[in-house]
Amino acid sequence: MLDRPEKPAETKPLTWQPELEELRQREAFAREMGGPDKVRRQHDAGRLTVRERIEKLADPGSFHEVGAIAGKASYDDKGQLVELTPSNCVWGRATLDGRRVVLVGDDFTVRGGSADATIREKPLMAERMANEFRLPIIRIIEGSGGGGSVKTIETTGRANLPGGVGGTGLFNYTTLNLSAVPVVGLGLGSVAGLGAARLAASHFSVMTKKSAMFVAGPPVVSRLGKPVTKEELGGWETQCKAGAVDHAVETEEEAFDAARRFLSYLPSSVHDVSPVLPCEDDPERRDDKLMNAVPRDRRRVYQMRPIIESVVDRGSFFEMGRLFGRSLITGLARLEGRAVAVMASDPFFYGGSWTFDACQKAVRFIDLAETFHLPVVYLMDCPGFMVGLEAERNATIRHGVRAMAAMNQATVPWCTVIVRNAFGVAGAAHQPANRLSLRYAWLSARWGSLPLEGGIEAAYRAEIDAAEDGAAKLAEIEERLNQLRSPFRTAETFWVEEIIDPRETRPLLCEFARMADPLRQPVPSRLQMRP
Repeated sequence: MLDRPEKPAETKPLTWQPELEELRQREAFAREMGGPDKVRRQHDAGRLTVRERIEKLADPGSFHEVGAIAGKASYDDKGQLVELTPSNCVWGRATLDGRRVVLVGDDFTVRGGSADATIREKPLMAERMANEFRLPIIRIIEGSGGGGSVKTIETTGRANLPGGVGGTGLFNYTTLNLSAVPVVGLGLGSVAGLGAARLAASHFSVMTKKSAMFVAGPPVVSRLGKPVTKEELGGWETQCKAGAVDHAVETEEEAFDAARRFLSYLPSSVHDVSPVLPCEDDPERRDDKLMNAVPRDRRRVYQMRPIIESVVDRGSFFEMGRLFGRSLITGLARLEGRAVAVMASDPFFYGGSWTFDACQKAVRFIDLAETFHLPVVYLMDCPGFMVGLEAERNATIRHGVRAMAAMNQATVPWCTVIVRNAFGVAGAAHQPANRLSLRYAWLSARWGSLPLEGGIEAAYRAEIDAAEDGAAKLAEIEERLNQLRSPFRTAETFWVEEIIDPRETRPLLCEFARMADPLRQPVPSRLQMRP
């Protein structure tokens, strides 16, 4: 009789449910961040937590977190998980207005965002994903942004060499991404050290007016001399006027809106071009107010921003760095739905002359346009470089020639409209000198090697002194020279191509944007963008 095989013992189906439950437990610990007390302290200070910020910034339900359960865990005697303190960096990918982006944020509820709770690979991986997948990155910064703490020496038992082995990657990508993808920095608390560097190393930075940014905080600085408050040292007025931060807003929600709007003008990377959006504003629109925008009295100033708003698509002008280098206005706008970079003089500040900080502003803005293939429109009213003792002490001419170099190195399409003044070396820096660009002059335009005011008395001193009525002689010479300075006389020799009715400005600029559109090549610039 044949042996029958034994019937196997019945067993329960094997599943991975225990591991799934542990994963969910760890994720729950991560969502608690620094714990209820720390979260409450964040809210009591009027600030959102990093997870609340991401939820408000990203399209609903689009955030896919990476590395959520990384952190410091503790276990009982049986090796079972007791608690998990997550890393103070939260990052992942999401969509903003349907566009995929990388979001990386500091969790201030866990050790104030300092190095003691940092896993360096998390922010580094966020930067690498943005770079290699060609995605815009938004840095939500609070604290030192993964930087050091004096307690680090005790907690690790050693001192870290800044940028040493293992630390160079993040420092590299902090600036490398400026030449690859749009980078936005949001300063939403006290930002110091590496956090301040990451905020400054962006194409567009925003801070809330309750925030502050500094290399080192008041306790450190006060030991070096006069005590300072957080606001005095790194408040929004200090940093926006210095040009370290572009923009300040009242609320975090406003900061998120500013980030979304800035990104809407740019491509996702330097390997693409900005999309053309639908436009309901008539490209042939002519605004009669432009005929009276510039006063006939050359000593009177006027408002440039209404002129900008009049010639670009309605409501499309997005200004950047308003409190820095104030004689130069910079911002993004659209012409018939096409994104352009707009520079304009502001005669309310130093008559529109280029100061040392206005030159710095021009360099950075032209670099931005060149990096992301944005055509440039320059509405010019520049009487020259700023002169005087302060201008010399600030090396204005050196900053000025850097701005000229940036302009000459730019390859993007360029159109200049001379609204009123174009004098001196700074007057010459109104378009790239090595290639064709479009140029128009308003009826109010005037130019020369230097303004007549102040120069006549020096040039005609002997004639004025010999006259019976010196003041009358001066007025006579000035009237004679002004007739010779007519822009129509310049146009006779083709030194200026077109003098236009100001009301024709928008139609001509829209035509420029259409002509420039096929010239925007999605090829990385040969020049590296600098902060």
